[in-house]
Amino acid sequence: MFERLMLLLAWAAAILFVLSGCMLTYEVIARYFFIRPTIWAAELSQLCLIWGSLLGMPWALAARRHISVDAVTRLFSEPVQRGIEIVAMLCVFAFSVMVTIKGWDIFYESFERGRTSGTMLDLPAWVAELPVALGFALLAIQAVIEVIGLLRGKEIPKGAHE
Repeated sequence: MFERLMLLLAWAAAILFVLSGCMLTYEVIARYFFIRPTIWAAELSQLCLIWGSLLGMPWALAARRHISVDAVTRLFSEPVQRGIEIVAMLCVFAFSVMVTIKGWDIFYESFERGRTSGTMLDLPAWVAELPVALGFALLAIQAVIEVIGLLRGKEIPKGAHE
Protein backbone atom coordinates (compact mmCIF):
# COMPACT_ATOMS: atom_id res chain seq x y z
CA MET A 1 0.00 0.00 0.00
CA PHE A 2 2.81 2.41 0.88
CA GLU A 3 4.48 1.57 -2.44
CA ARG A 4 1.34 2.64 -4.31
CA LEU A 5 1.18 5.85 -2.30
CA MET A 6 4.82 6.59 -3.18
CA LEU A 7 4.13 5.98 -6.87
CA LEU A 8 1.12 8.29 -6.71
CA LEU A 9 3.23 10.97 -5.02
CA ALA A 10 5.97 10.50 -7.63
CA TRP A 11 3.42 11.16 -10.38
CA ALA A 12 2.11 14.17 -8.47
CA ALA A 13 5.69 15.44 -8.20
CA ALA A 14 6.19 15.00 -11.94
CA ILE A 15 3.00 16.96 -12.63
CA LEU A 16 4.15 19.71 -10.25
CA PHE A 17 7.47 19.95 -12.12
CA VAL A 18 5.62 20.29 -15.43
CA LEU A 19 3.34 22.95 -13.94
CA SER A 20 6.36 24.83 -12.65
CA GLY A 21 7.92 24.79 -16.10
CA CYS A 22 4.69 26.03 -17.65
CA MET A 23 4.35 28.85 -15.13
CA LEU A 24 7.94 29.99 -15.64
CA THR A 25 7.55 29.84 -19.41
CA TYR A 26 4.40 31.94 -19.15
CA GLU A 27 6.23 34.41 -16.89
CA VAL A 28 9.11 34.79 -19.35
CA ILE A 29 6.74 35.35 -22.27
CA ALA A 30 4.58 37.80 -20.30
CA ARG A 31 7.59 39.72 -18.96
CA TYR A 32 9.80 39.94 -22.04
CA PHE A 33 7.37 39.94 -24.94
CA PHE A 34 4.37 41.77 -23.48
CA ILE A 35 6.09 43.68 -20.64
CA ARG A 36 3.37 42.42 -18.28
CA PRO A 37 5.07 40.41 -15.51
CA THR A 38 2.87 38.36 -13.23
CA ILE A 39 2.81 38.54 -9.44
CA TRP A 40 2.14 34.83 -9.07
CA ALA A 41 4.22 32.76 -11.48
CA ALA A 42 7.59 32.80 -9.72
CA GLU A 43 6.22 32.11 -6.25
CA LEU A 44 3.79 29.40 -7.32
CA SER A 45 6.44 27.70 -9.45
CA GLN A 46 8.77 27.70 -6.43
CA LEU A 47 6.04 26.05 -4.37
CA CYS A 48 5.55 23.43 -7.08
CA LEU A 49 9.28 22.69 -7.08
CA ILE A 50 9.42 22.47 -3.27
CA TRP A 51 6.39 20.19 -2.99
CA GLY A 52 7.45 18.09 -5.98
CA SER A 53 11.02 17.58 -4.80
CA LEU A 54 10.12 16.69 -1.25
CA LEU A 55 7.16 14.45 -2.04
CA GLY A 56 9.18 12.60 -4.68
CA MET A 57 12.05 11.71 -2.32
CA PRO A 58 10.65 8.40 -0.98
CA TRP A 59 9.97 7.06 -4.45
CA ALA A 60 13.44 8.13 -5.56
CA LEU A 61 14.95 6.24 -2.62
CA ALA A 62 12.98 3.07 -3.38
CA ALA A 63 13.89 3.31 -7.08
CA ARG A 64 17.52 4.17 -6.23
CA ARG A 65 17.41 7.38 -8.22
CA HIS A 66 19.37 9.39 -5.65
CA ILE A 67 23.02 10.00 -6.41
CA SER A 68 25.22 7.26 -5.00
CA VAL A 69 28.89 6.46 -5.34
CA ASP A 70 29.53 2.75 -5.06
CA ALA A 71 32.98 2.41 -6.64
CA VAL A 72 34.46 1.15 -3.37
CA THR A 73 31.50 -0.75 -1.90
CA ARG A 74 31.17 -2.89 -5.04
CA LEU A 75 34.60 -4.34 -4.26
CA PHE A 76 33.27 -5.98 -1.08
CA SER A 77 31.46 -9.29 -0.75
CA GLU A 78 27.67 -9.42 -0.92
CA PRO A 79 27.16 -9.67 2.89
CA VAL A 80 29.41 -6.65 3.48
CA GLN A 81 27.60 -4.69 0.77
CA ARG A 82 24.30 -5.59 2.43
CA GLY A 83 25.61 -4.35 5.79
CA ILE A 84 26.81 -1.10 4.26
CA GLU A 85 23.45 -0.60 2.57
CA ILE A 86 21.63 -1.18 5.87
CA VAL A 87 23.87 1.32 7.66
CA ALA A 88 23.28 3.83 4.86
CA MET A 89 19.51 3.39 5.15
CA LEU A 90 19.70 3.79 8.93
CA CYS A 91 21.60 7.06 8.39
CA VAL A 92 18.90 8.21 5.97
CA PHE A 93 16.31 7.27 8.59
CA ALA A 94 18.07 9.13 11.42
CA PHE A 95 18.60 12.25 9.33
CA SER A 96 15.02 12.15 8.06
CA VAL A 97 13.62 11.89 11.57
CA MET A 98 15.66 14.90 12.71
CA VAL A 99 14.56 16.99 9.71
CA THR A 100 10.95 15.88 10.19
CA ILE A 101 10.94 17.00 13.82
CA LYS A 102 12.60 20.35 13.12
CA GLY A 103 10.53 20.87 9.97
CA TRP A 104 7.33 20.20 11.91
CA ASP A 105 8.35 22.70 14.60
CA ILE A 106 8.99 25.39 11.96
CA PHE A 107 5.74 24.60 10.15
CA TYR A 108 3.68 24.62 13.33
CA GLU A 109 5.16 27.89 14.58
CA SER A 110 4.44 29.59 11.25
CA PHE A 111 0.93 28.15 11.25
CA GLU A 112 0.25 29.34 14.80
CA ARG A 113 1.68 32.82 14.28
CA GLY A 114 0.13 33.29 10.86
CA ARG A 115 3.41 34.12 9.14
CA THR A 116 3.26 34.92 5.47
CA SER A 117 5.73 34.88 2.62
CA GLY A 118 6.02 38.66 2.49
CA THR A 119 5.69 38.65 -1.29
CA MET A 120 3.01 40.23 -3.43
CA LEU A 121 0.90 37.08 -3.08
CA ASP A 122 1.51 37.04 0.67
CA LEU A 123 0.82 33.31 0.96
CA PRO A 124 0.97 31.66 4.38
CA ALA A 125 4.57 30.61 5.07
CA TRP A 126 3.51 27.17 6.24
CA VAL A 127 2.50 26.24 2.68
CA ALA A 128 6.19 26.08 1.77
CA GLU A 129 7.26 24.61 5.13
CA LEU A 130 4.82 21.71 5.48
CA PRO A 131 6.34 19.62 2.65
CA VAL A 132 9.66 19.50 4.51
CA ALA A 133 8.14 17.67 7.47
CA LEU A 134 5.85 15.58 5.30
CA GLY A 135 8.46 14.63 2.70
CA PHE A 136 11.12 13.66 5.23
CA ALA A 137 8.62 11.69 7.33
CA LEU A 138 7.75 9.67 4.23
CA LEU A 139 11.45 9.29 3.45
CA ALA A 140 12.05 7.93 6.97
CA ILE A 141 9.29 5.37 6.47
CA GLN A 142 10.76 4.35 3.11
CA ALA A 143 14.21 3.96 4.70
CA VAL A 144 12.71 1.58 7.28
CA ILE A 145 11.01 -0.37 4.50
CA GLU A 146 14.37 -0.64 2.71
CA VAL A 147 16.12 -1.88 5.88
CA ILE A 148 13.42 -4.50 6.49
CA GLY A 149 13.69 -5.65 2.88
CA LEU A 150 17.47 -5.95 3.11
CA LEU A 151 17.22 -7.88 6.38
CA ARG A 152 14.74 -10.27 4.75
CA GLY A 153 17.14 -10.98 1.90
CA LYS A 154 15.95 -8.54 -0.73
CA GLU A 155 18.48 -8.12 -3.52
CA ILE A 156 20.91 -5.26 -2.95
CA PRO A 157 19.77 -2.41 -5.18
CA LYS A 158 22.33 -1.45 -7.79
CA GLY A 159 20.97 1.95 -8.77
CA ALA A 160 19.90 3.40 -12.07
CA HIS A 161 23.30 3.00 -13.73
CA GLU A 162 22.92 -0.77 -14.12
